[in-house]
Amino acid sequence: MLYSNLDVSEMFVDRQAQRSSMHARHLNEQLVRVLKTIGYDVGFQKGQGQYLFDRDGVRYLDLLSGFGVFAIGRNHPALRQALKSVLDSDLPNLVQLDVSTLAGVLAERLLKYVPYLDKVFFANSGAECVEAAIKFARGATGRPGIVYCAHAFHDGALSLTDDPNFRSGFEPLLPGCTSIPFNDLAALEQALSSRQVAAFIVEPIQGKGVNLPTDEFLPGAAALCRKYGTLMIADEIQTGMGRTGRFLAVEHWNVEPDMVLLAKALSGGHVPVGALLTRKNVFDKIFNQMDRAVVHGSTFAKNDLAMAAGIATLEVLESEKLVEAAAKRGAELRLALTRMVPGYELLKEVRGKGLMIGVEFGPPKSLRLKASWNVLETANKGLFCQLITVPLFKDHKILTQVSGHGSHTIKLLPPLTITEEDCHWIETAFDSVIASSHKVPGAIWSLGKTLVDNAIRKSA
Repeated sequence: MLYSNLDVSEMFVDRQAQRSSMHARHLNEQLVRVLKTIGYDVGFQKGQGQYLFDRDGVRYLDLLSGFGVFAIGRNHPALRQALKSVLDSDLPNLVQLDVSTLAGVLAERLLKYVPYLDKVFFANSGAECVEAAIKFARGATGRPGIVYCAHAFHDGALSLTDDPNFRSGFEPLLPGCTSIPFNDLAALEQALSSRQVAAFIVEPIQGKGVNLPTDEFLPGAAALCRKYGTLMIADEIQTGMGRTGRFLAVEHWNVEPDMVLLAKALSGGHVPVGALLTRKNVFDKIFNQMDRAVVHGSTFAKNDLAMAAGIATLEVLESEKLVEAAAKRGAELRLALTRMVPGYELLKEVRGKGLMIGVEFGPPKSLRLKASWNVLETANKGLFCQLITVPLFKDHKILTQVSGHGSHTIKLLPPLTITEEDCHWIETAFDSVIASSHKVPGAIWSLGKTLVDNAIRKSA
């Protein structure tokens, strides 16, 4: 047959030199421009575990994990074998008028980690899980309102995100959605007291900024939800699956929400999958009779490759004890970075749980540094962090990100497989780059001038 010689890996090799031109022409030209401006267009060729390799074979440490999807690292052999076994088996995938065996297996295994919940709804992504949660909460309670926290980012659900950078140009959004300050129980009670709120949705640790709850906030929120008949939804799309050193981040505060949302790492990084876990009494109010058996669904949601990816990911987390490893490595890394704070006036705080870590920078006190900081901030709020992330990448081969638009916090979200040697690599790289950022004039502030010039040209 004509397609018998189709080799996509060979196609990758043949066309990789044209990746930027193809994207500029057919996809997102602005992203191509950004990558070229900051020097990130190195043409990655290979990924293994926590490492990436560029077109010259240079190894990089990935602290981005594809926005948190590669918890078990890239191209894990167990995941590869699971996916291959499905493809080799001619399974009756997505019959639709049948039920999926592998979906049953994955649901059973997920609920063992969250024994106070009873039912699972599978989706294709975190965004679809959030949409399902809104529908389930409204359907189960008969109420319209949804309360979320300021600075939240609930995958794809724009109505539950208050950042104008994301919302601008896309209004009007879903009515009935109300924002309260994170960590403000009084504001939450005021919002819930109307008894018109179906659900309070919260990231146990906010992804944008790596903002931690007070010890009282999540238990207090759960109590208020019970008091006013509101469902509590834990958005664990980024924090779940062992990222924070527990299977779910809510476990740090002994909270048992009515719904838990998982995605990202559940996929193993290769086949998109999301899961909404909830109580039977919520689920049964949605799928409450035979003619509503498919009242909410998603065409590809329970596909065999996605279910196999989820099963394999759970196997790897358990067999390699990655949840425990995240707790141990994360504590060591936070301690090492925190020890740097007294020595650098631009470094303000290191915070997080497990291997979800925020490194926050802030205004300096010395006049020379303050003048340079103010130039950057005037041009574009949060620009200083690029003076850290770009040299980390170019000089130290570490890929990381600023934790949100206009943020002064760099977020570390590495695969849970990182080693002690990797942690040392991170520590020495941060120490070197932060030290350089305190030298004015210097190479880092020359980069700052380039970024300011670009920001000014963009706004002109």
